[in-house]
Amino acid sequence: MSTDTTASVSTHILDTSAGRPAEGVAVRLSARAGREADWRELGGSATDADGRCKDLPAPPEGTTHVRLDFAVEAYFEETAKKQADAQQDAPANRDSGAAFFPEVAITFAVNPGEHYHVPLLLNPFGYSVYRGS
Repeated sequence: MSTDTTASVSTHILDTSAGRPAEGVAVRLSARAGREADWRELGGSATDADGRCKDLPAPPEGTTHVRLDFAVEAYFEETAKKQADAQQDAPANRDSGAAFFPEVAITFAVNPGEHYHVPLLLNPFGYSVYRGS
């Protein structure tokens, strides 16, 4: 929950290659107070069945920048394994199911008292983010 002196952050991930939420992706949140300050890891969570992280830690007072680190490689490996198991007689895909980007790190500026929802639109070969609501 946000107060007048802190920001709050939430995120969700949509796997655009599958057309559904990305479940089970580990997400870590770090913060710093000023662009020259060191990053401080605050903790993390994993996406639920709706692709949402509802319990990320609140950045401390004085935070000016936040970084979300998404560990997507394991998600794509698991997704590829499930697809292979479900389609064992289907022709082999042209790739191994490994993600081109094994990690996605998103850094953004924050202001006290504001909420920042940062959705990640993800596929094995690219991603995009935006400030949501």
